[in-house]
Amino acid sequence: MHEQIEDYLHYLRVERGLSDNTIKSYRQDLDEAGAFFDKHAGSITKVDQFVILNFLESLQKQHKAPNTIIRAVSTLRRFFQYLVQFHVIKDDPMIKVDSPKKAQTLPDVLTIAEVNKLLAVPDTSKKLGVRDRAILETLYATGLRVSELVNLKLGDLHLPMNLLQTIGKGDKERIIPISDVAVDWLNQYMKTTRVQLLDGKSNTEYLFLNAHGRQLTRQAIWQMIKKYVNQAGIKRHVTPHTLRHSFATHLLENGADLRIVQELLGHSDISTTQIYTHISHKHLTEVYNKFHPRA
Repeated sequence: MHEQIEDYLHYLRVERGLSDNTIKSYRQDLDEAGAFFDKHAGSITKVDQFVILNFLESLQKQHKAPNTIIRAVSTLRRFFQYLVQFHVIKDDPMIKVDSPKKAQTLPDVLTIAEVNKLLAVPDTSKKLGVRDRAILETLYATGLRVSELVNLKLGDLHLPMNLLQTIGKGDKERIIPISDVAVDWLNQYMKTTRVQLLDGKSNTEYLFLNAHGRQLTRQAIWQMIKKYVNQAGIKRHVTPHTLRHSFATHLLENGADLRIVQELLGHSDISTTQIYTHISHKHLTEVYNKFHPRA
C-alpha cells in the first residue's frame, strides 16, 4: 500500500493544502494500517470490511486510546473515499464499518486566579521575561493555537484597533479582538525586546523570536509554559492549549454567546465548541451550591 499512501498524502498536501502536522498525523495512521493490510490482505483491492475490523481490533488489543482508534477510522474513511474517487478500487469497504463513539472528555481549565498567577511569573525586568509575558497574555487574550501563535507576523497585528489576524486550520483566516493589557505587552515587547533580539542579525517578519533572533518553535512555547507553571506552583498539567480552553471557558462563564466563541476559536463546527458549555454548567452548579442558602 506504500504507493497508494504516498499518492494520497501528496494529494492532501498539494490539492487540499493541509498542514505538515496534519499530513504527519495521516501518515502515522495510514502506515500502521498499511502494514496490517499488506500482511493480511496482500493488496489494497483485497481489503474488505473484515480486514479493517480485524485491524481496529488489533488497535484495541494494543490498548490504544478510544480517540486514537476513532481518528484511525476517520483517516481510513477519507483514504478509501479517495481510492474510489480516483478508481483505484471499485467499492468502499468503509461503508460497512461503523465509527466508534467518541469518549467526551472535558479539557483541563485554569481558574481566573491561576491564570493571573501564571501571567505574573515572568521576570519582566529581563528581555526574555517581557517576551514571555507578551506570549502568555496573547495566548489567554485570543485563544490562539500554539501553531498560530508562532506563525504570527508583524503584519498580522492591528494593535491600534485591538485586533490581530491569523490563519487557522484549513487555511481559514480569522480576525480576533485582543485586550488592552495584551496590546500593551506586545507594544513593549516589539519596541524593546524584539529589537534587541534581532540586533541586526536578520529581518524576519515573525513576531515572536528566540534568543538568536529566529522564529520561536512550538516546542519552545511548551517548555516555557511548563517552566512558568512550576514556578507559579500550579499543580496540574498545563499546555498552551490549556490557555485556549481557559480563554473559551471564561468567556462563556461571563455570558459570551456560543457562536461568538466558535468564531474566535476558529471551529468549523459548533459541536466542537459545545464541549465548553459542559464546563460552564459545572461552574454554574458550583456557584449555586456555594451561594444558595438551601443548596
